Parts: sequence; C-alpha cells; structure tokens
Amino acid sequence: MNHTELLIAAAFDQLLAEKPLTKITVKEIVERCGVNRNTFYYHFQDIPDLVERLARERADEIIQNHIQTASLIDCIQLVIQYCGSYKQAILHIYRSVQRENFLKTLEHLVLYVVEEFVTAATAGLSIQPEDRHLLIRYYKCTIIGVCLDWLDAGMEYDLLAASVRVCDLFAGSAERAFLKGTGEAHGV
Repeated sequence: MNHTELLIAAAFDQLLAEKPLTKITVKEIVERCGVNRNTFYYHFQDIPDLVERLARERADEIIQNHIQTASLIDCIQLVIQYCGSYKQAILHIYRSVQRENFLKTLEHLVLYVVEEFVTAATAGLSIQPEDRHLLIRYYKCTIIGVCLDWLDAGMEYDLLAASVRVCDLFAGSAERAFLKGTGEAHGV
C-alpha cells in the first residue's frame, strides 16, 4: 500500500475499533485521515473494497512473515495472530454484510498454513495426491470451523489453549493419516 492508502487504512481501523462497519461512512474516513473523497475513491471503489483489500493484505503479510508451519498448533496460532491483531475490527467485519469477504480471506490464510503443515509433515513420504488433497481439505475445514466458533463467541475464550488440548487428545492421528495416505502402512 502507498502512503495515502496507509493513511486511509489507519483511519478506517480507528473507526472500526470504535463502531460497527455499517455505521462507518467514507466521509468519516476522509475526515479522520485528512484526505478528500476523490482521493478515497481514487484508491478504493468503496468501503467493501477497502475491507477486502485490507483483509487480504494483512493475511498475505502474515503468510510472508511466518517462519514455518510444522504443526496444527502453528496453523491455529497464525489465525489467532491475524484475528487478534485487530480483534474489534475483525468482529465488526465478521458480524457485518462484509462477512463473506472476511471468510474468503480467512480461508485463503488457513489453506496456506494447512498446505505448509501437510507439506512439512509429509516430507519424505510418498503420500497419494488424492489423500494429500483430502487431508488438506479436512484440516482446512476443521480449523475454519474452530475459528468460526471462536468468532461466534466473540473471541472470548482462549482458542490456543483449547487447540493445544484438542491436539493433545488427538496426538498421533495426523501422523497415522499421513502414513495411511502412502498406501504402505497397514494396520496403523
């Protein structure tokens, strides 16, 4: 984002922390950041375009800056980092008509981290491509479902602690699934 877009984004973030998305106007955004309406519309089509671009850029930034996704907990931590950085803003977007755009961005982020996890976890294994895709889809849907439950609860419970416990309860199940996906493990 260029300097002007960053100013607009910062003003929007401030407003979103204060009130629901449906109560924010372009007029308020431009007044807050000190640009005119034409400048806003030069950079963004409308507020939904601003929301979509910000969500996608922030997800992409987390993807670019993460170190490695070696476990399901790493996957969930990245989602928590994404949502937790802008908690009130995320909740306002999630509870608005812009929810669909947010969900697309969440899916983009989760799919990326799950693919990274499966790639790292199956390094050296000859897992069947259809099993690999099936497991990626399963873990993506599971993590998104857990995240949606957390968002529905207002991000009020400790998702990381709950996820650590669930992973502990299911310890070894991912490894067994990956081994079965090679077609070489019998009776695992």
